Formats: sequence, C-alpha cells, structure tokens
Amino acid sequence: MTGDMRGDGRAAGGRDARGGPEPAGAPAPTTGPRRARDRATGAGASATGRGVTRRRLGGGILALGGALALTPIPFAGAADRGGPRAGTGQRAADTGAGMESGAHRPTLRRGSAARAGLLQGPLDQLVRDAEAYLADSPTHPWYAGAVLLAGRGGTVALHRPIGKAVRYAAYDEKTDTGVEFPADRQIAMAEDTVFDLASISKLFTSLLAVQQIERGALELEAAVASYLPDFAGGGKQDITVRHLLTHTSGFRSWIPLYEEPSREGKLRMLWEEVPASTPGTAYLYSDLNLISLQLILEKITGRPLDVLLRDEITAPLGMHRTRYNPPASWKPKIAATEDARPPWSGLDRGLVWGEVHDENAYGFGGVAGHAGVFSCAWDLAVLARTLLNGGVYGRSRVLSEESVDLLFTDFNTAFPGDEHGLGFELYQHWYMGAMATPRSAGHTGFTGTSLVLDPSTDTFLIVLGNSVHPVRGWRSGSAPRVAAANQLARAVAVRPERGRTAWFSGMASASTATLTLPALRLDSVRARLECALWWDTEPAADGLFLEASAGQDWQPVPFTTLAPGPGHRPEPREHPAGSVTGWSGRVWHRLEADLTAWRGREVRLRWRYTTDRLYVGRGAYVDGLRVRDGLRTVFDAERPGDARGIEATGWVPSAD
Repeated sequence: MTGDMRGDGRAAGGRDARGGPEPAGAPAPTTGPRRARDRATGAGASATGRGVTRRRLGGGILALGGALALTPIPFAGAADRGGPRAGTGQRAADTGAGMESGAHRPTLRRGSAARAGLLQGPLDQLVRDAEAYLADSPTHPWYAGAVLLAGRGGTVALHRPIGKAVRYAAYDEKTDTGVEFPADRQIAMAEDTVFDLASISKLFTSLLAVQQIERGALELEAAVASYLPDFAGGGKQDITVRHLLTHTSGFRSWIPLYEEPSREGKLRMLWEEVPASTPGTAYLYSDLNLISLQLILEKITGRPLDVLLRDEITAPLGMHRTRYNPPASWKPKIAATEDARPPWSGLDRGLVWGEVHDENAYGFGGVAGHAGVFSCAWDLAVLARTLLNGGVYGRSRVLSEESVDLLFTDFNTAFPGDEHGLGFELYQHWYMGAMATPRSAGHTGFTGTSLVLDPSTDTFLIVLGNSVHPVRGWRSGSAPRVAAANQLARAVAVRPERGRTAWFSGMASASTATLTLPALRLDSVRARLECALWWDTEPAADGLFLEASAGQDWQPVPFTTLAPGPGHRPEPREHPAGSVTGWSGRVWHRLEADLTAWRGREVRLRWRYTTDRLYVGRGAYVDGLRVRDGLRTVFDAERPGDARGIEATGWVPSAD
C-alpha cells in the first residue's frame, strides 16, 4: 500500500492502481558518484517545449555519447532570502545561480512569511484549502487531519496542525461510514504528531544507498546479483543498482510477500520473481526495488536498515522523532491509519495505530526499504533543508554536494513524464502542483504523506495526512497536496520586470484568460511588438499564446524570446507557433514579434493563457508592453491612456 495515485486517476508514476493490498562528509572517491555519473545511461529526448530543458539547466547536464556527463549544479543554500524583492525572477533564488560550496548553509528557525521571503496571503490560503478537505471531498473527507509545514531558506513560515490524529475506531463497510471514538478519546493533530510515512521511506533507503556509492562500497552500475547472488533467479541478472533507484528494473509494482510466514520464504519469492520488462526499457514504480536495495545495504554494511537509518541520517541530523518501529510510549502522539481487514487489506489487523500500515513492511517486522519509517513534519523539514543545503545541516554532513546532485538529476530522460533522480521523483505536477520544475524533487506516501523540495526557489513543503483513516477507499488523487503546493509556489513573489505591476494570468485550472490590446493601425515594414515575458505552465497541457486579429479569426503570431544566459548573454529562441509552455527558468525573457504581416491594416493583439482541468504551473506574467511602427511608438502600456485601452479577462495587475 505504499504506492499512490495521480489526481487524474492514473496510477502515479506507473504504480498499481488497485485498491487491494499493496497497490500500489568526505569528498567523493573515484569509485563513487564521479564514476557513476560517467557511466549512467539514459540520456534520451530532452523536454521539448519545456522552456529551459534538462540538457541546458544550469549548464549541468549534457548528452555525450549516449551517457550523462554532469558538471556541478549549485544548490539553493545561498539563495537570496528576504528583502523587498525576494523571489524576483532574475535573482539567485530563482535561477540557482551563485550558490557555491562555501555558501551559507541555514538551519531551521520559525519566522514570518516576510522573513522567509514569502507572501503571507497565499500561506493563509494554503491552510484554508487544506481545511476544506477535512469535509466531504466530494463524498468523504480526504483525511481525518493533517500537519502542514512550509518554508523557504532557513525559515519555517507555516507549521499548522488541522483536524484529528485519531478519530475513528473502525470502519463499517455496510454503511460506508467511520465508527468514531467517543469525543474524549479522539486526539487532535499537533505540530509534533508522528506519521507512518509509507513510501517516503524509500527516500531514506535511497539516501543510505547514495552514501555507500559516495564511499565506494556500492556501484551505481553494478549488477544487483554481484551483491546478492540469489537475486539473479528469474532472469534478473542484468538488473543494476541504478535500475532499482530509478524504478526501471522491470519489477512488478508489488507481490504479497507477507503471505510467506518466514523471512526465507519472502526472500525466495523475491529471488524467483521474473521481471515484467527488460531492465532499462520501461518505467514501473515498484516496492520490490527498494526492498532489494535494503538487502544490498544490509549485506555490504553488516547492519540492519533501522540501525543504518539511525547511525547515518537521523542521529547526525538530530531527527529524534524519525525511526522504524516507534515505541509504545509514542502511540498517543502517532496518527492512526486504517481499520485493516479483508477484502481491502491483505491482513486482518483491526485499527492500525503505532504500527506500520503496509502489509509487506509489517511482514518484515516493520523494517523495510520501501515503507515503515515514522516521522514528524519538523524532522522532515530538517531533511529537506539538509538536501537544499547540499547535504549538510549545522555541523553534520550526511552527503557530499555531488551526491545530493545525483538525487536531483533526471536519470529517466528516456521516459518523459516519469522523471526520476536516485530515489527522488522529479517534476511531477500530480502532487507537486505549481512547485514542479525540472529540479523539484519529492515523494508521496500511500497513507497521505508528501514531501516536495524546489531548489530553484529554495522552498520546501511537507503535507502529512492520515488519509487512510478509517479506510483507504475514502480518498483518491492528490488534490490537497496539489492545492498546498500551488499556494506555496504563489507565495514566492515574481517582481515586475519594470515598474510596480505586471500583468498576471492567474493560476486557475480549466480556464482561459485573455489580455487584449486596442486596435492599432500599422504602416511600417518594421512594425513589432516588444515586452517582457515570464511563464511556468504544466508542460504541453497548458500554454500561453500570442495572437492577432484584423477583424476576423485570431491567428498565431510567431515571436522570439531572449533569456539571460551564462554571463548574462542573451540566448534567442524562436517560437514559430506563437506559443510557450513548460518551465522558462523563472526568469524574465525579452520578447519581440514581427508584425509586418499586418501592415496597412488595423490589428488587435492578445495574449491567451489556457489551462486544462488538472494541474497548473505558476502562471504567466507580461510586462512592458510596447508596439513600435517603425520609429513611432503606437502603443506603450506605461502611458496611462494606452493602458486604459487594454481589455483584461482573467488577467490582473500584480506587484508580486
């Protein structure tokens, strides 16, 4: 049950969509990440139409002879935070520029939205949106309660519990209702409530694996069978460690290991499992990948996974509320999960509270590579800050910057839509919402948990909900996660390129917004439109279009954009279809469009922003609109009279 579902009803990242059981410090040596990078395969098609592609992002990823070669991509530890213009497109916080190894590495403290360089209004709306899902949405509450945490840089600007950690004693399948505990036995959510993280546990296993890669004890391209000889059974001899970390091994999403009473029997099932596809040819999210990785880690270190987690991550980072198998004394502070009984659960356990929810993890004694970690929001924020710092928190370094870079690097370029670093999912709008960028990393958990990190803005978001309480069937999709991510993305200001305001498209889904200039007569052979443009949309699904009409149908207007490049040298890009979609790098682009095709006629120009019903990006901004007809300026939005002629439907003037 550690898988999760996309909000569009498809299994997230190839996960099984069934409702039944388990559907889902030191410089790196030459044997570690450097060699791993040089050998890592999978450089496929770039993100066509996504603005700044992965191959261009930060100058960091280049396709060389069919392999990925990476140059250093700095992290957001030194992102510009606070100040009156925090979040503006050209600043380091949005571009990832200027964040070098000697940069400031913040630790967490509570503070205001302004101190974090965030806008208070969207954070308030984030809470209101989350509270709405405590009610029927649409038939049942999405969760009984949740803990929300959002921040930027070293400042946690939002840490809010809502609803109940424990509400239901059981689930009545005949009436499809929850049987509530008496009011005096229900437990409200608290900031320090501990949650069963479900599949977020995979991130900890991945971090432990990358540590071993860094230390030279584990090879990214080595065959799993070179560490676990019995693993080769069923034709799995060609599966590598990288295949496990990127879910390209060919494993099915899940098998009922818990049905075997002994550990030996469970391992026999794994050894005999036959891949559903040839390794490296398809993406299929599978719990078996991280269970296999756990076995490798335990073999090469001689320590069980729970001890590794404590010794290598949680103790160094001071994450004292993060562990496998929490003690009984923690139970009053743990969020309850499901009334687990067949047919919706593979085991008859009654109310699961203080023990791991996942059946296979339960079968492994609560310690498994794919599930079983319990944690609280603040501890996860420490982990997020550590990764955004490039692997260090305070005086403790758990990974080198190069190793962290592997987590944020897409190894699945051959599988567009299933972008994946080592363990971390990348660029997934289905739960990251408008926080999604080619470098945004995170994961979800079946119990209702999620973690999102955006290095481009140095922001982090934790949503911990008990959405399988009282039963897993009450919730579907990831609407609360998306809503929260949208509001945190909106809380990062985009300052106008010039003046006090720019035109903003908004972030509504299933909508069309138009920004139309008054009719203009053009007589010159050098007529052109000039403006500044900023966009971030769900790739391909949502777009921004420049169109013209001379009294009849609207037609596309081709244009050229110039974005700041290395050394701030312009990088022109042609848009022959008159549109943009995807991620633009969170910077303002200069735009020019040739209008000579409408010479001798009156023409109206408009921007049209269109979104589908599912997900959105941060939206689009237009500033400094000007139309020149040869040497004459026939329209300038900075002239009050001209500005009054603009017709805006859905677009609004925005200072942020």
